[in-house]
Amino acid sequence: MAHHEPLRDTMKVATERTILVHVGLPGRWSDPKNPFGEISALVEAAGAEVVGTISQKLSKPSAKTLIRKGKVQELAAAVKALSAGLVVFDHDLTPAQIRELEKACVVKILDRSELILDIFASRAATLEAKLQVEIAQLQYTYPRLRAMWDHLGQVTGGAPVGIGTRGPGETQLEIDRRLARDRLAQLRRELAEVQRRKSREVADRTEDHFTVGLVGYTNAGKSTLFNRLTDGGAFAADMLFATLSTRVDAWPLGGGVQVLVSDTVGFVRDLPHRLVASFRATLEETIHSSLILQVLDASDPHAVMQLETTERTLDDIGATGQTRLVLLNKMDLIEPREQLLWMHRYPDALPISAVDGTGLDELSERVRALALGGIQEVEVTLPYASAKAIDHLERRAEVLDRQYGDGTVTMTVKLARRQADELASLDRKALINGEPASNAGVLVWGEVQTVPESGVPPHKRSPGGWTP
Repeated sequence: MAHHEPLRDTMKVATERTILVHVGLPGRWSDPKNPFGEISALVEAAGAEVVGTISQKLSKPSAKTLIRKGKVQELAAAVKALSAGLVVFDHDLTPAQIRELEKACVVKILDRSELILDIFASRAATLEAKLQVEIAQLQYTYPRLRAMWDHLGQVTGGAPVGIGTRGPGETQLEIDRRLARDRLAQLRRELAEVQRRKSREVADRTEDHFTVGLVGYTNAGKSTLFNRLTDGGAFAADMLFATLSTRVDAWPLGGGVQVLVSDTVGFVRDLPHRLVASFRATLEETIHSSLILQVLDASDPHAVMQLETTERTLDDIGATGQTRLVLLNKMDLIEPREQLLWMHRYPDALPISAVDGTGLDELSERVRALALGGIQEVEVTLPYASAKAIDHLERRAEVLDRQYGDGTVTMTVKLARRQADELASLDRKALINGEPASNAGVLVWGEVQTVPESGVPPHKRSPGGWTP
């Protein structure tokens, strides 16, 4: 088996000539017209070149190699004929299946999860992302070490094992497993510290600002939209997982109102569970956002499946307490009849084009209304000395009337919920309808502010009120 040892020394794909394998199994989603579409895009995103494809329909997978014996032989022949250095399965494989397939084909075999992990590793730019990717890779590899590497025998021996130590008599497998455990523990400690800082930053932002999270299937156009709405700076490219680390920037909505918008990693069908778990902190901007904008590539033939994947992933990461707005992106690429069909299916969705700007003015108006909250006509009373608060109202709200009294001014204004919060923070003596402005949420907008058992005030504000 000496020829087999170097095959699993890395999960790196690089620019290898690659053969794709797809197996049609009952109950598993597949595009009948182009079953290799997404896996091919993933391979290209990893930097490899697809030189051949093999598919097989099965009612039941082979426990030993997933595909049948005849297909394994066909795959091995194709590897030789096409000078391929890599085979990628659009499925998750067991360690035993990988081992048997590598024996038969004498090339590296990757499954879908390993491929996605490799792409994430190549995209990771921040310390947090790099730590999360390495943890996900180790978590995926650790349980597989015995089956993948049991062909490795004793590498040293003879010396007695010291009490309480793991001496030179241990097998390579045991060394690898112990190193993996030690490395995982170290990475988790480092990541925990990074995430504690990140959680504080996110909590501060969401407490002080209305925050908007851009989410969606990978390559839906989130980064292009982010660059349109903000001063730009997000990496936008026609490839899967172009964005990995979250970027946050200000989005001016007019009238002196701005929100914070975040661009996050794209979702994908069958995203490895370990990866979702590891990237939960990266997605924290989405979990704690005030509003979620679900960006959908309406021109993609599998857009419905992609929207379902996004919805399911949001539920998985716990982003369930916010308002969600579906954005039908890339409407410039589809026919008017298709646009009507989309609007019939999702009447509350907003058709846009991040490329030519269609629909973005209406999007800004909708988000501005949500950010401000419901507008009520109220009476605001302020001392003359509150020049900053008075100027704030004059510039930000619609003033209908002014009445001057003994050292105070009472202004009849159309005030938004969030503007009331701002007013209360500018002057504690401010009154709204004769009551302290800090009580306006309950007295004027009918909200009930609750404090969870942890004692931490809620920082996820939905347009309809406070949510703990």
